[in-house]
Amino acid sequence: MFDFILRPLRRRFGKDRAFYAAIDDMFGFIPHNIELYKLALIHKSASIVLDDGRHINNERLEFLGDAVIESVTSDYLFIEFPEKDEGFMTQLRSKIVSRQSLNRIASKLGLDGYVISNAVGNTTQKHIFGDAFEAMMGAIYLDQGYDFVNRLLINKIFKKYLSIDDILRSETDFKSRLIEWCQKNHYTIEFRTDSDHSANMSRPMFHSTVFVDGIAVGHGIGDSKKMAEQNAAFSVSQDSAAVIDDENSARMLDAIDRMSN
Repeated sequence: MFDFILRPLRRRFGKDRAFYAAIDDMFGFIPHNIELYKLALIHKSASIVLDDGRHINNERLEFLGDAVIESVTSDYLFIEFPEKDEGFMTQLRSKIVSRQSLNRIASKLGLDGYVISNAVGNTTQKHIFGDAFEAMMGAIYLDQGYDFVNRLLINKIFKKYLSIDDILRSETDFKSRLIEWCQKNHYTIEFRTDSDHSANMSRPMFHSTVFVDGIAVGHGIGDSKKMAEQNAAFSVSQDSAAVIDDENSARMLDAIDRMSN
């Protein structure tokens, strides 16, 4: 209600005026509790150590923000695609909230210029900005409420920095890519798919498990065998929106090695 009064005052006066201005420029509002937003930008590598030994960083806010973003995205997709099934919405949501997507959004917002970090190495660096964006959404949720962060994400951030059309046009043949990855790395791959013909179901539901070198690494369901196997393949790399690049390949190989020991 009084934002039109607080905005110029907090942007121009006080020790935190530069930080208020930065939040206003990126997100279009003035925070109530500025300390939440400062905390959202402290990566664990730059943690503040308290006298009692506790480490203060953005990990807890990141945890909260991750849940908030996923919830808002689920609401958005449920309304935008009334005719689509669960599998479609799950895959699209995973692409939207993937670390690659959130990293891009953070950079476009200019958030990457404010993150406090002592991390080194390309792999760690790739995650920092997306993590900070999640933490920032957690801070906004605590400071402004769910309805506010819902409107902010959908009407401002998603609308401006995401192209749903581009995401929908991106490759979705996850099974073929996973098979190619296994062949490249000399692993065997097998999909075991069964149908459920329960009496209370109007049509059968298919359940698929994908095995790499005999180890179950992904599961999927669908109203056809093809969809169940696509969803199973997608689940293997869903943390990265099913992008099987060098970094994710290394992580997958490590996971398979751990399960086989």
